[in-house]
Amino acid sequence: MSVAGSFPGFAGRPPGPAMDREEADRALARLGAEHEAIETSLLALQDHAGRRLLEGAELTGVTRERWATTERSITLLWGYFDAYAGALEEARDIRARRRHPNREDLAALTELLRGEAVTVANPDAVPPPSATGPARLSERFSLQELVARMNELYARSLDMVVASDSVWSALPARIDLLAAELHRTRSLAHSVGVRPGEHPAGDDLEEITEELTTLRVQVISDPLAFWLPGPGSAAPGGGRPDTSRYDRAARALEDVRREIEAVLAVRQDAEARLMRLRDVLSRADRTLTEARAARGEVLAKIAASEVPAVSGPPTALQERLVAAAEYRRRAQWHRLSPLLEALEQEAEDELLRARESLTSVTAPLAIRAELRGRLDAYKAKVARHGLAEDPVLIERYDAARRMLWSAPCDLRVAEQSVLRYQQAAAELLTPRPPEGPEGPAGSGEPEDRRGGQGETR
Repeated sequence: MSVAGSFPGFAGRPPGPAMDREEADRALARLGAEHEAIETSLLALQDHAGRRLLEGAELTGVTRERWATTERSITLLWGYFDAYAGALEEARDIRARRRHPNREDLAALTELLRGEAVTVANPDAVPPPSATGPARLSERFSLQELVARMNELYARSLDMVVASDSVWSALPARIDLLAAELHRTRSLAHSVGVRPGEHPAGDDLEEITEELTTLRVQVISDPLAFWLPGPGSAAPGGGRPDTSRYDRAARALEDVRREIEAVLAVRQDAEARLMRLRDVLSRADRTLTEARAARGEVLAKIAASEVPAVSGPPTALQERLVAAAEYRRRAQWHRLSPLLEALEQEAEDELLRARESLTSVTAPLAIRAELRGRLDAYKAKVARHGLAEDPVLIERYDAARRMLWSAPCDLRVAEQSVLRYQQAAAELLTPRPPEGPEGPAGSGEPEDRRGGQGETR
């Protein structure tokens, strides 16, 4: 319910010359309108939903302190209003005596409407009087001062009521909705084995439950502890509810809910993931077996070669895979979920290491195969040019072939033999300059096709 922020101001002036009849009538009309506006505002405050809630609530903390002050202020407001209404009624009675008021009537009206003619009991006076003198049991106000005092008390009271009502309107309902979502999440968590003491998400749910329970109790009993006044705002109720604790709980619940959904996903595809894991580990095991066999072959066939050792089968991963299958059989999804994620990554790493080991072990065999291929390729090239029967090439080819097809094979020596054969073939395949009738230029004798000097007959 909205309530006006302040009462209408009083536009009177300090006592001075007596008012005439027209001035008195205008002042009384204005005061009558102000009286109605003030009464409407006070009744609206009295009927405000926030005030009724405050009146019946068991308050604590800062709200209890401020409500005690506000209750006194509201009581004082009604006392001031009664005094204001009494002064107005007295002024109306004086004006009603005569159609044309005399000097005494106008003087009395001037004093009532402009002077400090309203006496109000002082609720803060504490009898008996103190040693410094008697306490003031009453205060005197002009109507203008009385309206200003009522405006001040009304604004403070309304600010407190509106702030409390705003917090109560915003937070408890949201907390209840979040608590309902929390209940659904807890039920879902229990269905997949996520319980306090057994899974971190279960512990988180317990903490969120305690936080929401505590938060709701505190919001109901001390709403002003969750109110942030607006910076520089003088309007009653200027500010907003502090939802930081609620927001943190909501984010924490969302994180847990996503984790529970991940566990549910594990329950749905656990068997397929376990089968993929078995396949990956089986391939890694077969690759390692192949690498171990290849290592034995390399050691037997390649001389002077450092062959890296090959690790054994991934026994630890196999044991953890058995544990994962057991978790699935027992429907311990909260334990299976992190284990599957770790196993999937480690199994892929194991397969990669097995392949790298096989590549490393078989590298000498690959080098030998490359040398064999290169030797045969050059032999075929030489044959296409009709030079296959060259004795130098035959000699160097046979030497290289013996090195490459014998065991153990010294790769360094074999590579040098292949290079010598390549060089000899390259020399024969290199085009020669044209020869004259008497042999190459600058020579009186023909040159041997292998590049040597011909014999003299």
